[in-house]
Amino acid sequence: MNRVKRLSDSIAEDILAMITIEKRFLSGDKLPNEIELSEELNISRTTLREAIRILVTNGILEIKRGRGTFVKKDVDLHHSMESLNDLSNARINAKDLYEMRLIFEPEAAYYATIRASEAELNRVLEYGKQIEQKINRGEDRTDVEQKFHKAIAKATHNEFMDKLMPVIFQAIDKGVILSQKNERVVKDTLNDHKMIMEFMKVRNPEGARSAMKIHILHAMKDLGIE
Repeated sequence: MNRVKRLSDSIAEDILAMITIEKRFLSGDKLPNEIELSEELNISRTTLREAIRILVTNGILEIKRGRGTFVKKDVDLHHSMESLNDLSNARINAKDLYEMRLIFEPEAAYYATIRASEAELNRVLEYGKQIEQKINRGEDRTDVEQKFHKAIAKATHNEFMDKLMPVIFQAIDKGVILSQKNERVVKDTLNDHKMIMEFMKVRNPEGARSAMKIHILHAMKDLGIE
């Protein structure tokens, strides 16, 4: 699965090059049909669909039902390329990043559940609610999910953790970016966050630790980086 993910990223970049560098497809142009393009690129139609989905998600292509796939009109290619690069860069060290989160975040949830002030606990719960609302509305949840995980880390009240925060926060940020576009991760996030919040709310540190571990393992499985 990880190989397929990397291939779809590469194909997405190839199609982007056809638009930005080769100027083969311009704003508003229609791409060749799925069969033709997959044969030209020597890939499966499944991989092509995934690559197109990545480009659609990043606002470069749009699918018009019954008509085909088109380069989006007036697309901001510079911004879209940066967005695509963010996604690609996040995948590069995904396994290391998630292993780091797996080592760190379950224990952070444990100590935060014990040590968080009522205000800190309420902040975590509020961020959790905002994440659920954004998912249900189909809105980007990157910023608030980063705040959710960071608030838990800060609530450990561990001075040494403060020195690790820049590295830990980078792992959290990139992990969230990576998981944003994966529908399975989105579904698991809703359930996992509810479980984490329930255990924290009743001050059950063992439960919070286990729930956070399950959350990270779910993301790793869904992203194919076990």
